Amino acid sequence: MSNENDNKSRIGADLVVQTLESQGVEYVFGIPGAKIDAVFNTLVDSKIKTVVCRHEQNAAFIAGGIGRMTGKAGVCIATSGPGVSNLVTGLATANSEGDPVVALGGAVATGEALKHLHQTMDSVSICKPVTKYSASVGAPQAVAEVVSNAFRAAESGRPGAAFVSLPRDIMSARAEGKLLNAPAFAGQGPADGGAISEAARLINAAQTPVVLLGLLASKPANADAVREIIAANQLPVVGTFQAAGAIAAHLLEDFGGRVGQLANQPADRLLDAADLVITVGYDPVEYWPTLWNKNRDRKIIHIDALPADLDSYYSPTVELTGDIAQSLAALNTLVKRPGPSAVTSSILQTIREERTRLGEEAARLGGTPVHPLRIVHELQKLLDPDVTLCLDMGSFHLWFARHLYSFRSRQVLISNGQQTLGVALPWAIAATLVRPTEKVISISGDGGFLFSSMELETAVRLKSNLVHLVMIDGSYNMVAVQEVAKYGRPSGIELGPVDTVKYAEAFGAVGLMIRTADEIAPVMKRALEIPGPVVVGVHVDYRDNHKLFEMVHDNVFH
Repeated sequence: MSNENDNKSRIGADLVVQTLESQGVEYVFGIPGAKIDAVFNTLVDSKIKTVVCRHEQNAAFIAGGIGRMTGKAGVCIATSGPGVSNLVTGLATANSEGDPVVALGGAVATGEALKHLHQTMDSVSICKPVTKYSASVGAPQAVAEVVSNAFRAAESGRPGAAFVSLPRDIMSARAEGKLLNAPAFAGQGPADGGAISEAARLINAAQTPVVLLGLLASKPANADAVREIIAANQLPVVGTFQAAGAIAAHLLEDFGGRVGQLANQPADRLLDAADLVITVGYDPVEYWPTLWNKNRDRKIIHIDALPADLDSYYSPTVELTGDIAQSLAALNTLVKRPGPSAVTSSILQTIREERTRLGEEAARLGGTPVHPLRIVHELQKLLDPDVTLCLDMGSFHLWFARHLYSFRSRQVLISNGQQTLGVALPWAIAATLVRPTEKVISISGDGGFLFSSMELETAVRLKSNLVHLVMIDGSYNMVAVQEVAKYGRPSGIELGPVDTVKYAEAFGAVGLMIRTADEIAPVMKRALEIPGPVVVGVHVDYRDNHKLFEMVHDNVFH
């Protein structure tokens, strides 16, 4: 690759790759093609490892996983036309989830952009609705500017996706631009002092305040600050699915559990009783205000990097906009509470009793097929601090999101924005790269598995030490349960059988089966000891899944 200062020989593709290097990018994920091959050619001589994927959507998922676990944008790359359009679902997922991603897409030459040629597509317009930033490099001297700003957009505020279109002629043209370094000192400070004082006054005066944690609360620095203010004041706390891991084990007594998708959780009882809700790093896409704040006359304190999007059911009284950790630290010096009220204490005590009873019930669930709650119970025992768990979307996802506890930031990756099928295996591949010394478990249903299972080949090629558990029932069960509730019958949900073991072996992975509930622990322990990718199948008993949607404020298993 040409020297950074050698402007005479450097082309646009060189400047793209050098900008990636300056951003600390270690991997790019994607699929090559003629309109982006200049960048792929330059990557060969760089410090960056190119990981070829089997589908562009999965490349974007992997990049999103990198972004969520590191806070730095993961990078995916695709050629023009369908290469870029295949990225869109992955970018929409990352943008909804708050995961920083930068996507690079090839394009026809600038002079051909309006012609009906091979793989001509207005990719900037296609990506704009699902990204924070979508732009084309319009001239060789603009390469570093556009790519650098894509990273700033992806990583700032509430993180998300950014897309850069790289026209073929600009990638091969001489590039005179220089590398742009991010400011050495930058970032937000704490929120406005007056707002912090008013927030503290409201918290101190409230009878039954509750903290609602969102995705950005599980960012490690923010989670530390959350734990300090909760511990100092015994504030009752609940979290969205994406906030998993923000609460430490010693605060479990104050934790009402997770909320999301349906207002029927024990934690919803805490929210119902609250006369003040303090949201931290929360975005409405995580748990819709219409479900937890409709027809409620109470104050809300919004603590986030960004102002709230005002909503009929989410209109904060006070906003603490700035660095979340610094704002919480400043707030903590002014909050002085005696502990939870009698009402809150009673609710938390009931939740603790239900939690214990549910664990006892789960341990006794046996037989074949296996009840999902027993699987949650057994995997909870495997979720050591050095284990990362990645969840796909499906009925099983609700069992795990509600009943599996994590006390480490970004240890459990859960989706609830676009609720996209197929994220788990790509996220697991990302985890093996970001956390190579850890054990990685990913879980999908048999429906979601085949959305991204072609990346097993990628995992085998990378020698990724991961275990992917497939929950088998032969249907799109989560859809079926909701259809039956609405229409009295399911439609379009039946799947044909797949031999999970043979499928895994066809890719060069190891395939195992769990036959009974008592086999969960030994089979999973064996799988975690096998180097490289392992796929484990288990036939699940979903007869109780309707209770996920029917139980209102009663989460005791019957």
